[in-house]
Amino acid sequence: MIDDRIKQLIEQGREHYNSGEHEQAEVLLTEVLNHGEGFADVRNMLGVIYHSQGRYADAESSFEEALRINPNYTDAALNLAVTYNDRGKYKEAEAIYSRTIAKSYREPQSLDPFARGKVANMHSALGAAYISLHLYDEAIHEFRKALKLCPSFVDIRTQLGNALREFGKLPEALVELERVRDEKPEFWQARVYLGVVYHSLGRKEDAVREWKKVVLADPGNRTADLYLRMAQAT
Repeated sequence: MIDDRIKQLIEQGREHYNSGEHEQAEVLLTEVLNHGEGFADVRNMLGVIYHSQGRYADAESSFEEALRINPNYTDAALNLAVTYNDRGKYKEAEAIYSRTIAKSYREPQSLDPFARGKVANMHSALGAAYISLHLYDEAIHEFRKALKLCPSFVDIRTQLGNALREFGKLPEALVELERVRDEKPEFWQARVYLGVVYHSLGRKEDAVREWKKVVLADPGNRTADLYLRMAQAT
């Protein structure tokens, strides 16, 4: 049973941590550990603080301790993988990252939404990196992994649709972008890309309709305005 004093320290420490006030948070969270060792979340927060200070060895120890207390602590595992990588422990980083990702696919609903979102965004970032290298097949693979974890992330689905378009898979791109439009009509970037797909498929009227809606709702969208003027001029 955690006494009121420790609860208060944890709550105050978390408030400072969430506000980015790491020095104040460190003092309070360190004091918590003077009263006991079974606080995985406190260890994880301290690990993040140490990492932000460049104290990678301390961060590594803190994340490892968090995982010893709670082996299923996904956030601590991902943070440890990043720290291993920063310390040049690439094999260890790959091993723990692979285990965490594998678990997320075997038991996606066992992860809390924050952890699922974090892993999904990591896949999305990797997909974007592949796009910059024109490796569209690899990018598409990463975006699909992200959406398997978080199918409601319309920004990632838009990235997938655009990657499919750039890779020449127009019918598949159409499916993804129309889904975003139907699920979140005000997500204008998806509708800009959807117009491009329609135009590429020879569906000029549909393309113009999408771009008009974007320009009317978001007059500052220069891309949609340019596409619309070009389409109307031909």
